[in-house]
Amino acid sequence: MTTIKVQWPDGRSTVETIGQDWLKAARLAGIQIPTGCLGGSCGACEIDVNGAVVRACISTVPGSKSGQLMVDYATDPHW
Repeated sequence: MTTIKVQWPDGRSTVETIGQDWLKAARLAGIQIPTGCLGGSCGACEIDVNGAVVRACISTVPGSKSGQLMVDYATDPHW
């Protein structure tokens, strides 16, 4: 089981398992990510992960060469 450090939008950091569902990781960290369809089509759950916009409902925590991920709410979410 490989882990990675995640810095959340509120400035807190947690250690998460690579491959874990983003929504579950956020919930366990106490972070609320808005959701809509939960199927990837509405875009309500978009987050910015190291500069790339992903839809949290259909994405998992990726690995990173730096060993950490910076997460922020998408600046222009689809919704």
